[in-house]
This record gives sequence, structure tokens and C-alpha cells, in this order.
Amino acid sequence: ELLGGRNYNGPEQLDGKTVIITGANTGIGKETALEMARRKARVIMACRSMKKCKEARKDIIAETLNRKVVCRECNLASFESVREFASDINRNEERVDVLINNAGVMRCPRKLSADGIELQLATNHMSHFLLTMLLLDKLKANAPSRVVTVSSVAHQRSSVSINFSDLNSEQNYEPSTAYDQSKLANVMFTKKLARELEGSGVTCSAVHPGIVNTGIGRHMSLYKSWMAMLLLRPLLWLFLKTPRQGAQTTIYAALSPHAEEHSGAYYSNQSEAAASEAACDVAAQERLWQISYKWTGLGP
Repeated sequence: ELLGGRNYNGPEQLDGKTVIITGANTGIGKETALEMARRKARVIMACRSMKKCKEARKDIIAETLNRKVVCRECNLASFESVREFASDINRNEERVDVLINNAGVMRCPRKLSADGIELQLATNHMSHFLLTMLLLDKLKANAPSRVVTVSSVAHQRSSVSINFSDLNSEQNYEPSTAYDQSKLANVMFTKKLARELEGSGVTCSAVHPGIVNTGIGRHMSLYKSWMAMLLLRPLLWLFLKTPRQGAQTTIYAALSPHAEEHSGAYYSNQSEAAASEAACDVAAQERLWQISYKWTGLGP
């Protein structure tokens, strides 16, 4: 508990409120969904695999006795899927109080999304950008509301700043660099979004969950070498947070009064942390925003 940090134990209850979480069927997303269900929210699990989502939903209901937990298909590797999901929410949900952009892929071999965008950039940033923009009216209508985007300390590694000259990694693809870039985009998006939404009552936060033992690391060399697994896996618990511990900063950003007062902030271990210099570059944020608008088909 000590190494992994403390649990967020603010008193907030979420009766009558709706929380959407992408990638809610596993890891940090599932733990976040559990906590929101415990606090009596209506929880919408936005997942790619309905089979896995339904299994996770059963666990969550069994543990929290909250039956207001629903599965909705949303595949972040396809803008069409994101649009269908958002239009279903806009049509059929009375409200959205918290949107948690949690799902992510990490250091995978180079693949393209259905829309021709490098998969890590598409899943981790572009689709979450699109989803957030499509749900903004709902969020504004239910202010005070929140958008929480799960980034990573990896955004600070991103070779200084975002690489606009090869954003889609066409000239050269290095899995970890592309991951770092996508996580940098998350923080830049949060900061620009906070400016756009100033005075609207919608608060935006980006969070670093910690180094967490979840399936997201499956493409890392450690997971691929059985010898390393044999020797190091037993020690990993010393250094890695459990998914429950990893979810605490997301939960903090979604619920705490502090986060409501500090839109655009970046959090680590349930407290405000310094984002990288590149993440705070306003001109770059504006440029990324314009590109994201264009690539997601929202407008020029």
C-alpha cells in the first residue's frame, strides 16, 4: 500500500450522475469503473470487446450491487465506431457528468487504425479527442462536469517535443517514441481544452497513473522473454502499482474538489505535478488541436 500510494477516500457520492469510461473492462479502467459504481454512479463501460465488457460488468455488479452499469461498444481504432458510440450517448443518455478517456495501447508493432492513423496516436489521442468533442454539449449541459484523460510520465520522455514533421510515424517508427508522443498529445490536448472550456463549468485533467502492472505492457521485451519473466516477475510487485493503486489518481481527478478548481492540471500520485515543457507549449497545443480537428473529420 505504501509503495503504491494511498487510496482516494473523499466522501463524494455519484447518485444520479453518469460516468463514461473507455477501456473499462480491464486494468485501471475496470478499477475506475468499480469505484464509480461503488459511489452509485450510472457507469457506461465503453469497450472494444463486448464479451470482455460483459464479464467485467458482472464482476462490478457483484461487488458493488449497483445495477446501473452498462456496456457499450466503442472501438478507438475506428472513428466510425467512436461516432456511433457518441451519437448513441447523445440520443439516449439524459446526461454525462464525467468522461474518463482511459483506454490505451502501448509500444505495439506499427499498425494503422481503420482511418490510416498510426495505432497508438489514433487510440490514445485522436479518438479520445473526437469522443470528447462529440460529447462536449452533454458535458456542458450538466456542468459542473469533468473530462479526465489518462496520460503518462512517458510524455516527459518524448524527445523534447511533438514531431509534427512525422506525426504519423511514416518516415520512421519506433514503438516507444510513438507511445511517448501519444501521451504528450494527451497532456497538450488537456491544456488546450481547459482554455477552450474556460467558464463553462467543465474541468479537464490529465493524469499519470504510475507504473502499473496491467496488460498494456504486453509488447514490452520483458514480457516477451520467458527467462526475464521467470526472474523478474516475482520482483515486479515491488516497483509496479496494482491496477487498483493505478486507478487512484484518475479517481482523484474525477472526484476531488481540488481538481475541480484547477482545470488543465496534470496529476501524479493524487497531486498536481509539472507537465513537460513541450506539453506547455501553447503554439504547439494550438497546432495539434487544428491537426486533430482535421484528421478526425470534425472540420478544417
